Amino acid sequence: MASWDPDVYALYRGYRERPALDLLTAIPRDLDPREIWDLGCGLGEQAALLAARHPAARVRGLDSSPEMLARAKALPARVEWVLGDIAGFAPDAPADLIFSNAALQWVDDHAALIPRLAGSLTPGGVLAIQMPVVEGLGWRASLLEIAADGAWAGRFTGVEGVRAAHDPQDYYAWLAPFCPAIDIWTTTYLHALHGQDPIVDWTMGTTLRPYLDALPDDEKKPFLDAWRARLARDHPRREDGVTLFPFKRLFIVARKG
Repeated sequence: MASWDPDVYALYRGYRERPALDLLTAIPRDLDPREIWDLGCGLGEQAALLAARHPAARVRGLDSSPEMLARAKALPARVEWVLGDIAGFAPDAPADLIFSNAALQWVDDHAALIPRLAGSLTPGGVLAIQMPVVEGLGWRASLLEIAADGAWAGRFTGVEGVRAAHDPQDYYAWLAPFCPAIDIWTTTYLHALHGQDPIVDWTMGTTLRPYLDALPDDEKKPFLDAWRARLARDHPRREDGVTLFPFKRLFIVARKG
């Protein structure tokens, strides 16, 4: 499991919050949940919003990072924080809403996971998911190439990074036996980032974590410098100082029958 630094993750909080808020606004307005889970709750902001939006509900935020949960616990929110792994998620009672923003890309075997989550819903309950889609994004491909093409390549044997998202039709097929109402869409956000190496800074708190954790300190800088050189070529900074960073995300909102 990769380590997580809450301060690094929060560097681009505004950009990271946008997809979460887009997912929150897509939850059916007539849903009146009593049992809510936020899986991979991270710093806890969305769990706190769900608790404020549904004051009668029991809201629990689950995350595998003690560092993230420590930060979440500092929020003045009516949320129960749970240390745990999404892969082993087994609620003690069916949930009316299972929410997961930018977390399931770290979990294996979606063909089993997605039906299990849908099966954990009450009748009429909602599963709301957002995940990054890394396939086809040049910055992600260049990272994989740099990781496989240097003296450090052997360090990454067995490293598990972000999992590739499946085709949206796969998610529909896995959900259809449980959910007659399924809404699936993708959005590509074009982030205008500032700074010397903003794509590296962005991914330092997420995608890069497993790679950096696998490297000794004296190999981290050469690895990052090699990727920085590639990014400077593929994603040059504009004359106004902005680096454009395309980021595609998959959204799923499904309601159980």
